[in-house]
Amino acid sequence: MNIVVFLAPFSIGLGLIALGAFWWTLRADQYEDPVGDAARILLDDAEDRPT
Repeated sequence: MNIVVFLAPFSIGLGLIALGAFWWTLRADQYEDPVGDAARILLDDAEDRPT
């Protein structure tokens, strides 16, 4: 049971790091245009083809 003393704060710390990373992506506008990004994948541009 002594391991719980170490694992509980460790898991809370990892959760806070993950939450901070998610907050950073929101502040950096990573999710600004998900529909446009999905449509751009399907575009067939001649510039992207190898010559």
